[in-house]
Amino acid sequence: MTDISKRSIVKMVALTAVAAAALVGCGKKEEAPKAQAPAAAKAEPLKIAFAYVGPVGDGGWTFAHDNGRKEVEKAFGDKVVTTFVEKVPESADAERVIRDMVGQGNKLIFGTTFGYMEPMLKVAADHKDVKFEHGTGYKTAENMRTYDSRTYEGAYMAGVIAGKMTKTNTLGVVASIAIPEVVRNINSFTMGAQSVNPKVKTKVVWVNEWFNPPKETEAATSLINGGADVLMQNTDSSAVLQTAEKLGKRAFGWDSDMTAYGPKAHLGSAVINWGPYYVKAVGEALEGKWSTGQSWWGVKEGAIDMVNVAADVPEDTKKKIDEIKAGLKAGTFSIWKGPIVDQAGKEVLAKDAVADDKFLGGVMFYVKGVEGKIPGK
Repeated sequence: MTDISKRSIVKMVALTAVAAAALVGCGKKEEAPKAQAPAAAKAEPLKIAFAYVGPVGDGGWTFAHDNGRKEVEKAFGDKVVTTFVEKVPESADAERVIRDMVGQGNKLIFGTTFGYMEPMLKVAADHKDVKFEHGTGYKTAENMRTYDSRTYEGAYMAGVIAGKMTKTNTLGVVASIAIPEVVRNINSFTMGAQSVNPKVKTKVVWVNEWFNPPKETEAATSLINGGADVLMQNTDSSAVLQTAEKLGKRAFGWDSDMTAYGPKAHLGSAVINWGPYYVKAVGEALEGKWSTGQSWWGVKEGAIDMVNVAADVPEDTKKKIDEIKAGLKAGTFSIWKGPIVDQAGKEVLAKDAVADDKFLGGVMFYVKGVEGKIPGK
């Protein structure tokens, strides 16, 4: 290759490099990466605790509450952390448990039975930064409110079925504690039965506890021996239904669907769905919208239902149950509508009068058709 050729090649390479540099210079100037803003700190989850009077495996009251707790977890995910303590007695020990819940950092605490009312009030007064929810009570504070379910609606529907299915015209109720809630349910059960069978009478055995399967079994056996062929309960275990199954009689599930505990005896279950209320309450706490007050939810709010009605219940009775549900939901049907008389024949609610919640909250009498006396009366 000649010197001229070598110089031409060198010159061409040089010109090419200059041109490339010029092109880079005309292009967009590369910017230095911007500093990233620090990520916002993730909000701490709301710690929520539940105090249960019975075991979560009772198949009834506490089982229903725990299902509601699980609905909260499903609805809010990692925004919440829930815990529970089961078998908390309705005594001074309840105050200790609730104070311990506060000490563990819980900012929303649910007490799920009537006997926790006074202990919760004491703890609420000492911890104004914590929100308290008391199930079935009537006393409130600035940081404590009450909630309840209209279990008497489920009792009434059970009564309608019982009135059609009884062969002896004698019904039985295993009752727990002599408070208006329980007396109201006994009466509502009886009134539902009388609406389709005026010959019905109701016998009651009180066990004076919410959860005591041996006592509940003994009471159910006593009622059956006394002629009752359809049983309802206001206790928390499945013992009543299981006893009816064993002795060839019929009964209802209470608070939760108890079909599996006595499939041959089961006429239907008057269930409570606590989920809608618990989700609402937790949502309000998370959004800063929680305030004190009182709530009493029933069929209308999706909190009460009659489920798994037995196949041998007549179709016209099933249709009547559907009509009752529709009426309760729409507000066009009232269970406690006069005339209503007590077991002595005295009018307690005048003709066409509809009981308000104040009246219902103070029911401590038996209606006509219920036998025996209320303990302490």
